[in-house]
Amino acid sequence: MEMFRVKSNKIPGANYGKIKKVAVNIFCGIKSKTKRRPYVRSVYFNKEKIFFDYFWPHLASKNYNERVRRLRYFNCAIELIEKSRNNPMITDSRHTKNEKLYRFCGITNINELFYVQIKENKKTGQKYFMSCFPEK
Repeated sequence: MEMFRVKSNKIPGANYGKIKKVAVNIFCGIKSKTKRRPYVRSVYFNKEKIFFDYFWPHLASKNYNERVRRLRYFNCAIELIEKSRNNPMITDSRHTKNEKLYRFCGITNINELFYVQIKENKKTGQKYFMSCFPEK
């Protein structure tokens, strides 16, 4: 799997409240560009929209430490989605047959490996940003 080097820094800090505040500010910048559902456009998917419908509920289902660990990479994940042309690892969903999962690999500017997962609904063709997480 090819790795994409991002130029943005991961969100600093260890306190969930401070990290979430920065991530929500980044998200509000994205959200303010549209009147409807927030999205970013991806170069890999030929400038198709990637929606955020599942990211925040998925993050809320994790425990406190896991939320902090994942949310720190939010800024890097957005940049990877928007700019990466590298081929992801593609798998069919284990839970439903009409979903496809894409896992992109990225490296921060301080050489930390992280992944971004995008889910595609095969019926509608819509894509959703599911999660971002560092390598363990």
